[in-house]
Amino acid sequence: MFGVIDLPTYLAGLVLIVLLPGPNSLYVLSVAARKGVRSGYTAAAGVWCGDTVLMTLSAAGVASLLQANAVLFGIVKYAGAGYLTWLAIGMMRSAWQLWRTRRQAVAAEAGEEGAADERPFRRALVVSLFNPKAILFFVAFFVQFVSESNPIVGFVTLGVLAQVASMLYLSALIFGGSRLAAAFRRRRTLSAGATSAAGVLFLGFAVKLSLASV
Repeated sequence: MFGVIDLPTYLAGLVLIVLLPGPNSLYVLSVAARKGVRSGYTAAAGVWCGDTVLMTLSAAGVASLLQANAVLFGIVKYAGAGYLTWLAIGMMRSAWQLWRTRRQAVAAEAGEEGAADERPFRRALVVSLFNPKAILFFVAFFVQFVSESNPIVGFVTLGVLAQVASMLYLSALIFGGSRLAAAFRRRRTLSAGATSAAGVLFLGFAVKLSLASV
């Protein structure tokens, strides 16, 4: 049906994958909590574009190539782990600066101006492309449900379902995170703690990706 094999199993796996915390959702939540709904959706758009690229690469056979070539897969996963580590270090440095300047209004304003240069779309796009959860999903899970009799329709159907699930989930995170924005603006200590926690989680994602196997 629609070029898909065992749709109920795919949907069940998709829900679990989407709800499982990962760098994509964490970054979107972080942006929404710090900057509000509009910036949250800007970051979410980067995630959706990144996922579309991964789906397209999967449809083009890159997923099979990664499965067959351990060296190439190793290059991709270690590059992704390095980028996630770099993001984690940046978050921890930002948290330390927030902590140091928590009682200095001028420094706080300067920090907010610097945050405006974050470019959430671009950063979310790169995070999405190197997201260990997404890579393993599209390499090892996604392609199993595409019918050989109608692969194009199958890829499109599975891709649309994945994007719809992602949009619903990220929208919930954005509106939930935006409610935290006011509290973070008032309490820079809270913001520093949340940013530190996000940095630690990103380090965990980096370690997980470096240990991943097809």
